[in-house]
Amino acid sequence: MNLYEELCAIAGEENVLRDEPMSRHTTFRIGGPADYFVTPSEAGQIGKITDLCRRQGVDHYIIGNGSNLLVGDRGYRGVIIQVFKNMNAVRVEGSVIRAQAGALLSKVAAAACEAELEGFEFASGIPGTLGGAVRMNAGAYGGEMKQVLQSASVLTPGGEILTLPVEEMGMGYRTSIVSRKDYVVLEAVLSLKKGDREAIRARMDELRTKRVEKQPLEYGSAGSTFKRPEGYFAGKLIQDAGLRGFRVGNAQVSEKHCGFVINLGGATAEDVSGLMEEVIRRVEENSGVRLEPEVKMIGEF
Repeated sequence: MNLYEELCAIAGEENVLRDEPMSRHTTFRIGGPADYFVTPSEAGQIGKITDLCRRQGVDHYIIGNGSNLLVGDRGYRGVIIQVFKNMNAVRVEGSVIRAQAGALLSKVAAAACEAELEGFEFASGIPGTLGGAVRMNAGAYGGEMKQVLQSASVLTPGGEILTLPVEEMGMGYRTSIVSRKDYVVLEAVLSLKKGDREAIRARMDELRTKRVEKQPLEYGSAGSTFKRPEGYFAGKLIQDAGLRGFRVGNAQVSEKHCGFVINLGGATAEDVSGLMEEVIRRVEENSGVRLEPEVKMIGEF
């Protein structure tokens, strides 16, 4: 069998696409075609697909809903594995939530609110999946995943499934053992506290209002484009360098929040990457601080 046939045999023909535009699968709404785009429905399939790619010398990359990703205009040569809608189950067990990696953080937060469990409100508006949030220790408004994570089940590059308690996850600012060792998050267990449903909903509404007021949610973006340098705020450094509204093609530093690079419509990956390079250069020239991208870049630019 060829690679396509083998992928179909593993995940089912309905879950394997060829030459799939990645602009359909990133919140930037940018990206050329992936040779193969696979949406597995269970952990065993992920292991078989990654093993197949390694044996055949084919590149592969795992994504969630593409909320922190910039894919090159010429696409991705290899296999994109999307852990998202086919692996998004959420279960509440007392004060614990057990959820698959593909569950959106908003879905997990809604389940927590319905079950009167507090502590996950900070993540309710982050546009990502649970797997990605664990991998990068996502956070907002004073909360971080490491504060609520009890354990995570991960797939190692060797195909072994491990269950790691949070103490062994090595979670720091936008990092964890998952990213450092290239593990794949399969499932996470969150430990929350009993609270008042209306108070939880009110906090989620409050944070949602803040996001709408301060972030350019009406445009395609990948959220915060740069990591926060120690002792600084990336958006403030970019603003102080005179870059509010700065454009390259149809990519722009948001006038609403300078920490966001947005797609005004029809922006290319080349536009975005070129803008990011210029922002890094000018901020360093102005402040002496070198910004580090938070957005992951893959594919051919």
